[in-house]
Amino acid sequence: KAWLARRPHYHVHFTPTSASWINQVERWFAELTRKQIQRGVHTSVRQLEADIRTFIDLHNKNPKPFKWTKSADQILASVKRFCHKAQQTLCGEL
Repeated sequence: KAWLARRPHYHVHFTPTSASWINQVERWFAELTRKQIQRGVHTSVRQLEADIRTFIDLHNKNPKPFKWTKSADQILASVKRFCHKAQQTLCGEL
């Protein structure tokens, strides 16, 4: 809290970790990293910022929505399997 108090230009937003839209935001940043940041050589912060802005401008010229590749039933089945495995692990540790 003290660190944030000294930096009023930062704003903290609560986002639930299970929110599907936050997954899409993370996916977008992964694309930025893979397509622009990892491939480049940036000798200054200014150059890095310029490359990021270029990526954003190009992306916004022809935006495409991210699409889920699994059905709701497949996602729910995956969650059910995870919960079952997690329960077995937790019960085994007790």
